[in-house]
Amino acid sequence: MAVEYDCCGVEFFEHVAIIVVLVLFAGLMSGLTLGLMSLSLVDLEVLAKSGTPQDRKHAAKILPVVRKQHLLLCTLLICNSAAMEALPIFLDSLVTAWGAILISVTLILLFGEIIPQSVCSRHGLAIGATVAPVVRVLVWICFPVAYPISKLLDYMLGDGHVALFRRAELKTLVKLHGNEAGKGGELTHDETTIIAGALELTEKTARNSMTPLCQTFAIDVNRNLDRILMREILDKGHSRVPVFYEKKTNIIGVILVKNLLSIHPDDEVPVKNVTIRKIPRYGF
Repeated sequence: MAVEYDCCGVEFFEHVAIIVVLVLFAGLMSGLTLGLMSLSLVDLEVLAKSGTPQDRKHAAKILPVVRKQHLLLCTLLICNSAAMEALPIFLDSLVTAWGAILISVTLILLFGEIIPQSVCSRHGLAIGATVAPVVRVLVWICFPVAYPISKLLDYMLGDGHVALFRRAELKTLVKLHGNEAGKGGELTHDETTIIAGALELTEKTARNSMTPLCQTFAIDVNRNLDRILMREILDKGHSRVPVFYEKKTNIIGVILVKNLLSIHPDDEVPVKNVTIRKIPRYGF
């Protein structure tokens, strides 16, 4: 049976204030459950060390709270459930039973779930850092109940440590951060190529990095460095060009392209008159 209250009475406004606090508290717990639990320890450690100054400050505050993920999860869910279970009690004293159900469902769905989770999914780092002291207090309050449950979850599911990225995953992550991917990344094509190549070093052999001789740009030692040949060398863009004698399989050395800067094409200096650096050879 619902208890009738004078709409202007002090007790009426007290119950309304309690209902508002319960809805806001439930919404905060729901939003933090999504916002904090979606932040992995790896992401937070990266932000704490190499993020923007503001992100470093926020991540440093959140890390101690999120480090025990199962304990945090149990605390947030316990507080959220307690607020939602208490809400109909105070509503039932103001309105009829069906009205209490309708209002509580509407308030919890809109102000306790949808809006808080939408906000925290986008600004979880800043909000989590702001309420981190409050969350610490709640962890200690719920510790007698939350700790045994969290230890059981640690035993059944592991302690919540997130595995680091494997090489293939890191390579894909680097490509997604390239400006060519069109996702707002800042890495250039050359930077992504260098990073991807470094990640593949342990899997590559010398054969993988070698260019077939038929595809190699090389010049005959008996040619002259005229305009045609100089333009061809510049168009290839190599820093070193192999030099062969009579046939392409007989490589006798390489020339440094930077050494050609002092040579005028109209002089048509023979290639053999330029400094040709020998290639180290090893017997097999």
